[in-house]
Amino acid sequence: MSKNATLLVLLFFISLSAFGQETGEIRGFVTDKSSSEPIIFTTVFLEGTQYGVSTDVNGYFSLTKVPAGTYTLKVSSIEYSDYSEEITITAGKIITKQIQLEEANLQLEEVVVTGRKAERQENVEVSITAVKPKAIQALPSVGGEPDLAQYIQTLPGVVFTGDQGGQLFIRGGSPVQNLIWMDGLVLYNPFHSIGLYSIFDTDILKNVNVYTGGFNAEYGGRTSAVIDVATKDGNKNRVEGKVSVNPFTSKAQIEGPIKRGQKGAGSSFLFNSRISYLDESSKLFYPYVNDGDGLPFSFQDFYGKVTLASTGGSKISFFGFNFQDQAGLSEGVNLEWTQRGAGTKFIFLPARSSVLIGGSLGASDYDIEIQETSQNPRRSGITSFNFNLDFTYFIQKSEIKYGIQYLGNTTSFETRTPTNQNVNETSNNTEISGFAKFRLVKPRYVIEPSFRLHYYASLAQMSPELRLGAKANITTDFRVKLALGNYSQNLIATRSDRDVVNLFAGYISSPNTVYDQNREIVDDRLQRAWHAIGGIEFDMFGDKVEVNIEAYVKNFTQNINVNRLKIYKDDPTFITETGVSSGIDFLVKYAYRKVFFQAGYSLGYNTRTGPVGDGIVRSNSSLVDLSQPIPYDDYNPSFDRRHNINLLFTYNFGSNKSWEFSARYNIGSGFPFTQTRGFYENLSLTTDGTSNPLTENGQLGIIYADLNEGRLPWYQRMDLSLKKTYVLGPNSNLDVIFSVINVFNRENLFYFDRVTGERVNQLPFLPSIGLSWTF
Repeated sequence: MSKNATLLVLLFFISLSAFGQETGEIRGFVTDKSSSEPIIFTTVFLEGTQYGVSTDVNGYFSLTKVPAGTYTLKVSSIEYSDYSEEITITAGKIITKQIQLEEANLQLEEVVVTGRKAERQENVEVSITAVKPKAIQALPSVGGEPDLAQYIQTLPGVVFTGDQGGQLFIRGGSPVQNLIWMDGLVLYNPFHSIGLYSIFDTDILKNVNVYTGGFNAEYGGRTSAVIDVATKDGNKNRVEGKVSVNPFTSKAQIEGPIKRGQKGAGSSFLFNSRISYLDESSKLFYPYVNDGDGLPFSFQDFYGKVTLASTGGSKISFFGFNFQDQAGLSEGVNLEWTQRGAGTKFIFLPARSSVLIGGSLGASDYDIEIQETSQNPRRSGITSFNFNLDFTYFIQKSEIKYGIQYLGNTTSFETRTPTNQNVNETSNNTEISGFAKFRLVKPRYVIEPSFRLHYYASLAQMSPELRLGAKANITTDFRVKLALGNYSQNLIATRSDRDVVNLFAGYISSPNTVYDQNREIVDDRLQRAWHAIGGIEFDMFGDKVEVNIEAYVKNFTQNINVNRLKIYKDDPTFITETGVSSGIDFLVKYAYRKVFFQAGYSLGYNTRTGPVGDGIVRSNSSLVDLSQPIPYDDYNPSFDRRHNINLLFTYNFGSNKSWEFSARYNIGSGFPFTQTRGFYENLSLTTDGTSNPLTENGQLGIIYADLNEGRLPWYQRMDLSLKKTYVLGPNSNLDVIFSVINVFNRENLFYFDRVTGERVNQLPFLPSIGLSWTF
């Protein structure tokens, strides 16, 4: 290298260093003054400059590369009073602020809920909905308590199997293909058997991000969707609580400071307990249901959390939970599951570094069992441990984030096939992954490429996965967006597509051997999919209306399922299938003054290619040739709902807006199901000739029709609620809630009992009155 070239290089790096020394950084946390809870997605900016960001889910913000000088730091939020402070940026220095905001005393008619325009312009936001507790509370208070499960059902692309059953299908993905996080801990069943309630009580929630597809590389190990739940910390300033009771549930919550501190420091606790006694209370309050037998559902939820925070913004939380569920769907059909665990989550803000370090670790245990008269018992369990560590750097409005993740679990599954073949699987699974993503924010566009390297150690398989999100801000009110990505997972569902009611969710991981249609062993034992999503979003009428339209394709290039046609011992236990889910989702929101209105419509097509036909007929044929391919064909899975419409309306009125009226209407086309063709006596014949079919009694066997060739009727339900709030004191309110489920008493079909032919409907007309006291 010549002397001139060397000199130019030195001058270049010296100039970079000098430039860096002329700038500084201001960062910190924005919290609620009364509770010290983070205020998320609020705007922080330097007045008169281009420097501005939104706080994240921790209330954290970072303004980097700010030239040295004196500025006015401002924080603007719809729900809180504005904050303003003069600050001086010193070159090469980092300022850390703890900003506390007071709730604004605004009339509702002054608030436009769509004050998120800047946030939407700076984030890709393809197929993602950020759900806050206040949005959930705008729902009709079904049974006296709105719940996350009820809210998610209103989102386009989301299908629930009904009022009872509690199974969530997102844009063609089955429940096992959805990743569920609670403060970084992986969970496996987020919904109770009655579809009105999740395991996450609304009062413990801080924020929930629902990704219906196209999620970035921070999330992995699933091929369809993500529900990322963040719980709140306890109040660090005063003791507060809530007690509520209604015919469906009772709840008690208490939270408060353990040790008070200054500038965000201190420690707090939060304990929440909820119980449903619907199996008993429904006999008293609703004697007309099921001939006086009531509704056979009950559950118990317990959640506790302790948080320790420092003045510098770093904090660590410890949490534990125990969720239980019981359902007796009909005579001889009983389901029970338990989900328990504990974990910790932390964020660390080094004093002299621009990085934000976050992490979590925890363990959980999930066990489920179902007893049925028409089938053999099924049992499953999964014991899991996972660890996450990530690092985030902010470069003005852009962001770099990378991290590592570890997951280990043990799965077990025990059942018998309809042809009396025993299936008993226990597997150990280890997954190690790393990810990196970069969000580049410019005035006219946002690009977010990300990459994930996921190693399935139990299978000795590496899965490189590319993801891309992008948005173009055509105008300030109109934006175009897209997301692409490939995904993989190891976890397998043991759910049967022949179940008229899909309540049992068992799990298997790392199957030893997987076969394709030609009975050949496949080398790739992972389930795989790719997503392609495109859409537009725009604002109308002075930001009072948000419109979002997205079209999507999810190509499940390899699913792995239990072979529903397994008859002989030599038949494959695990086989591959393929599938495609596509559709278009529309969502319109209007929010202004006293009114909130939301309308969603989904058009969806779901097909799978896999084994069909009747195993019983095949087993009785003398022409069976095990060298022939397994009979495959296209079919619609049990969650294929072609049309789905959801309408939500909320209106506040009266003195100080103390009255609230809410309504929700849902109509959806019928699900596919496998019809019953006939019955037979299923005898277990021994190979030594000692069994006598003339004298022995076998089990009742079912001859099924072709897979999912039938369709259930359309589903339709309207719910209403009316709430009156009485102010008892400065920090004490009493809510009286009157609600009605299924106002028109629509007889929505739940299932037909295959053996007796009895029709069982979904929830009927159910009025209720509930009380809720906060203090």
